[in-house]
Amino acid sequence: MELRKLGRTGLSISPVVFGGNVFGWTADENTSFDLLDRFFEAGFNTIDTADVYSKWIDGHIGGESETVIGKWLKRGTVARDKAIIVTKVGHPSMDDRKLKAGWIVEAVENSLKRLQTDYIDLYLSHFPDDDTPHEETLGAYAKLKEQGKIRAIGCSNYSAEQLKASLEAAAKNGLPRYDVLQPEYNLYTREKFEGPLADLCIAEDIGVISYYALAAGFLTGKYRRPEDATGSARGYRIPDYLNDKGTKVLAALDQVAAETGESLATIAIAWVAARPGITAPIASATSLKQLDAIIAAGKLKLTDPQMKLLNDAA
Repeated sequence: MELRKLGRTGLSISPVVFGGNVFGWTADENTSFDLLDRFFEAGFNTIDTADVYSKWIDGHIGGESETVIGKWLKRGTVARDKAIIVTKVGHPSMDDRKLKAGWIVEAVENSLKRLQTDYIDLYLSHFPDDDTPHEETLGAYAKLKEQGKIRAIGCSNYSAEQLKASLEAAAKNGLPRYDVLQPEYNLYTREKFEGPLADLCIAEDIGVISYYALAAGFLTGKYRRPEDATGSARGYRIPDYLNDKGTKVLAALDQVAAETGESLATIAIAWVAARPGITAPIASATSLKQLDAIIAAGKLKLTDPQMKLLNDAA
């Protein structure tokens, strides 16, 4: 597996990152272990999670995904230094202190305990916090880096303006900067990353790990009518994609699938992985069959005409 340099972090990650939001939610513990074992056996090395996963489920408090990953790490199937663990802090639903220094110090200890590890490879600010100065947040991260509890930092869901302001605050105050961005980006939703945000990341050598590579499952091709989403955990999002644009995107994916013999999911993920500024997309699986599509995406090289076809469709 050819790993990819993640900006200036010093980390090297696989061309696709496993989205751990499903662990303890739509994938039970045993299934999660099987998926992680297969993922690493195939040469991939990076898992994304967050302290909030999966608080949205009745009876869950957040941290369920980290707990599953921690139990898997404890099994020792994969040595800790062979796994890149990405987690996050500062989701508004977890605590109203968001990115306050005191909460970050408390939250990282909670995550370390659930993950059953003494360090986190990449720690992300999950959402911007307009009530907390960048200097306060970055100062907390600086102390955690000095203590060896985190190796690198980044942010998620930041605009170009917010990311630029954080970089300026870091430079002015001699603090570590965000070296990674995690934006929403896929073949259907491109405007949230392409343009000023992508340009800034490329100019500043910021690694980009994008999420929603499959647009809540729409880009797998299994949702072509509103009724197809009935009973799906993410089905509420599908109507957003059932329009002329969505139809054109699926048609382009169908054509490339016919040419390559690969699934729509594999092609959609491979397209993101090949885009300028992207280090690796995140994709989730709840079955070994779905995981096979992710593994295939890490190896698929789309041709220039295929990339153009997909680009033009969206």
